[in-house]
Amino acid sequence: MKRLPIPDDVTGFEIDADVKQDLKSLPKTLADDVARNLVMVARLLDSEPEEAYNYSRVALRLASRVASVREAAGFASYMTQRYAEALTEFRAAKRMTGRADLWPVMADCERGLGRPERALAMAGEPEVKQLDKAGQVEMRLVAAGARADLEQFDAAVVTLQSPELASSAIHPWTARLRYAYADALIAAGRADEAREWFVKAVEADTDGSTNASERLAEIDGIEFTDALDEDAEDAGSEGAEAVEPARRQIDKDDVGDGRMIFEDEEDVEEFYDEDDVEVDEDYDEDEHKEQPKKG
Repeated sequence: MKRLPIPDDVTGFEIDADVKQDLKSLPKTLADDVARNLVMVARLLDSEPEEAYNYSRVALRLASRVASVREAAGFASYMTQRYAEALTEFRAAKRMTGRADLWPVMADCERGLGRPERALAMAGEPEVKQLDKAGQVEMRLVAAGARADLEQFDAAVVTLQSPELASSAIHPWTARLRYAYADALIAAGRADEAREWFVKAVEADTDGSTNASERLAEIDGIEFTDALDEDAEDAGSEGAEAVEPARRQIDKDDVGDGRMIFEDEEDVEEFYDEDDVEVDEDYDEDEHKEQPKKG
């Protein structure tokens, strides 16, 4: 199996305590090797997801029976829109741990595979009650997105109406929830109400996780121009007002509405066969055995 280069500053100690605990089932040198690959997955997941995916496959082939490895592989697949692979890995991780926290992203994988009805069915399963508040909000976002996939726009609006939406408290998920609600209102033909919620999304969006400000400007008829665009009108022309350069518009997929399908619409096996994971035939067990310390 081809190994990928890992910078010297990546030691493997950067991983979370829970992941370290998971890796204790492996020989120490193998655990260190897997840990370093998992650190690379975490480093690259947002900026270079395809590279993160490659590192996740190395970790998976080294330690396919470790739940944290399966979960990391799942997220790397999910971020690269390999939804069938992601669903397989998430199911394996859930089976190993018994935890329900991956339930919303598993449902979103069903949407990615073009199966919004399955995502909606999952929104009514007992696992949802096991989720914390953030997980329940994520499940609402996925369910609303599934309604929109089915062009049930009024139902999407109703799905997002909740105490979390009405609350004035700001949480990490508040901006995305308000944005999704505004977007659902637009789809349902309620633009006047949508503007109010885009304003509220902007107020909560301190880290730029949505493009609520651009959507709000679009509703208000404000156009953003790139100051570096040679074809843009002269900024000094009469009546022109200076505006900030347009930022990249974030696709609505980023907030859980309407993912594109990049996988074949095939059913994913309900139970993952561990033998399906490619084994590293070049892996040297002696290389990863603990070496006796020299006295």
